[in-house]
Amino acid sequence: MHAAIIEACDAAAVKNVALLPGAEEEATNPGLEKWTLELQKRYNTLERGRAIMYTTYQCYLKSIPDRLAAHLAKAREEGYIAGVKLVRGAYLASEPRHLIWETKEGTDACYDNCTEAVLKRQWTPFVKAPASISASSFPEVDIFLATHNHASVRKAQAIRNVQGVAGEKLPRLAYAQLQGMADEISQELVQEGKTKGDKEARAIKCMTWGTTTECLNFLLRRASENREAAMRTEDTRKAMGKELWRRIKRVFGSS
Repeated sequence: MHAAIIEACDAAAVKNVALLPGAEEEATNPGLEKWTLELQKRYNTLERGRAIMYTTYQCYLKSIPDRLAAHLAKAREEGYIAGVKLVRGAYLASEPRHLIWETKEGTDACYDNCTEAVLKRQWTPFVKAPASISASSFPEVDIFLATHNHASVRKAQAIRNVQGVAGEKLPRLAYAQLQGMADEISQELVQEGKTKGDKEARAIKCMTWGTTTECLNFLLRRASENREAAMRTEDTRKAMGKELWRRIKRVFGSS
């Protein structure tokens, strides 16, 4: 298996294609994190100038701020680019309850605070510098924000806009939503990139590929998550209505 992973990573590295393994239930995450960090050291070199391998952080877990800080410190100490993918998490129903923030607001705060730390490339009261590293030292970092939460996206955009105005160096950033979900957010991100000229940020739609059998686990997970996505339906409906009305007015206005 190790040889197959290295072969896949070598092929991705040749084409500068990012690899973003998902996190799983917490019982298996330490093992996943161990090998993604080893692969980050091998492939996310400063000489290459970009991250190939990322580690996924599920922000509904209380341990994430400290784990993220430890991994960022490791990247700084060992001289490679940290690949950070932030998600909220997909195993709420099966994880031991004491591992998870007590409220959704706790998860939201964790996601937004972790986002702020990596976007600004600064240690914060939430993502604290470990004792082994200087508080003024922060690694190079590439960031992947996988979220359907409009508020989190806008907070990230606000940080980037301030950095752009100040002429700061912007870390490589991608926003991602699933194909067929939160399309109004994806469209807004595309337009924002065009108007603000943020060349380091991209909007990505993620989809599965393969036969139904090959993709079954992914599709079942998405079906389960769609029940929670019902809370976003009203926002999506309003966004679609607003866009439809804009197009109608444009047609009649030009006739």
